[in-house]
Amino acid sequence: METTSSVLAELRRESQSIFNRIHSITEDAAFVKQVHGHYPDFPLLPNMRCGAWYTDPEITSPERAYFKSTDGHTNNWSFNLRRPNLHILPLLAQHAGLILVDSTRAGKRIPDALSKTVPIWCTVVNRAIFNALPKHTRCLGTPHSIRHRGASTSSYSLPTLDRPLRPIWITPATTVFPTFPKPPDCAFYPIICVSASKQVTDGMERRASGFAYIQGSGDDHELWSMGLTPSLYWKHRHEILSTASSALPDFVRLLVSVASSSHTDDPTDPNQLMCTTPIRHVSGHISISIIASLRRPDLLQAHSAVAFVCLTPQDQDQDPILAGATTKEASGSFRMLRIQTPEGKKGQHHFLTVVLPRAMPFIQHHLQDQRTVCIACNTGTDMSVGVAVAALAMFFRPDGSLCAQGNARADISKDVLKTRLQWIIASYPQANPSRTTLKRINDFLLSPFSDLSTPGTPGSSDRTSDLDE
Repeated sequence: METTSSVLAELRRESQSIFNRIHSITEDAAFVKQVHGHYPDFPLLPNMRCGAWYTDPEITSPERAYFKSTDGHTNNWSFNLRRPNLHILPLLAQHAGLILVDSTRAGKRIPDALSKTVPIWCTVVNRAIFNALPKHTRCLGTPHSIRHRGASTSSYSLPTLDRPLRPIWITPATTVFPTFPKPPDCAFYPIICVSASKQVTDGMERRASGFAYIQGSGDDHELWSMGLTPSLYWKHRHEILSTASSALPDFVRLLVSVASSSHTDDPTDPNQLMCTTPIRHVSGHISISIIASLRRPDLLQAHSAVAFVCLTPQDQDQDPILAGATTKEASGSFRMLRIQTPEGKKGQHHFLTVVLPRAMPFIQHHLQDQRTVCIACNTGTDMSVGVAVAALAMFFRPDGSLCAQGNARADISKDVLKTRLQWIIASYPQANPSRTTLKRINDFLLSPFSDLSTPGTPGSSDRTSDLDE
């Protein structure tokens, strides 16, 4: 006779089964495709990270949105300038609407990112553009006390919209999809928020095809995916779905291993291409770029006008750039600074005491030599962004021009750091530096004991960063 604990253990095991997860995602993706078929003129955007599992790249816009659920949690009625999502507004205006896809775990019908954060975002954008809450948005159910000052007082450029934004929610329980008048007759821009997963109150449901349906399977994929990514899933989905449950883990390991060893560049992924994400300013491009990784060994030799700051894991034995260049070519040119960085708390201390102190003089030198500086880390979203924020604050004026002879500025403040982070996010929406990384930048540049002429002499200040407000 099965005990309660053994039953619970089996449920936990099944909930982490990659076979159940993948087949559940496939069922939800079919629903998303059905919704898109009803609104074929609207671009389909995944809400990162979870939404990418449910959106077929063949019908998905290259743009990505990042509405975080915690930004809309109860009593948190503020607009997060680190995740403004303003880059999707031109796309919205061009197509007169868009579809935003996400999912949530068992027990909820709609994720907080769609039910709370998106309405706050719509309201703030409407107020910032129209200087008052339009009548069309009064039904959003968000408090009138939402702090919207950030959107209109930040350095972000707001597009011209001729009507307000309005969220519309669709779930698998929706029986009739709403219809909208054709532009220009529609009085608003619909943001169609699609919750991809069917609500399941008991954790999972058995399917006749032989798998257990799990609501929100794409969430927290690090816990179950074994290294499989949404792009790998969609590229090999037919082979994956035809693989038996017992053989699927080994097949996925093989896929991940082959993808990792081949280092095949994905031409649709801007993070994998050389310097495709320069920081932009209203006055033009700034000579700082961010990429996720440097995978081609010929990059260093091929781009003499570019210098590289490459932050790699401490346990990485061989750098892919150095693998294709002689020691003399790599070190003698002094065009690449490679810093191995540990993970976790040690990594953050290392970022403050080693990465920033070594990176700033290197960047300053190459900016003086009129080179573009390309900053890379494994993700392209955290530490590389932090280094770029510090460099932009130290070596560039508010108008985006380089300080005379690349000299470091002495008038750095929290407002300056916020503005430089906004420059990056406006050009590179994937940027998502952690709160700790931003705090280390504050410590490095604003500590009363630091000396900008010799950057990186950290003081004992423990002030809390407000860069992420």
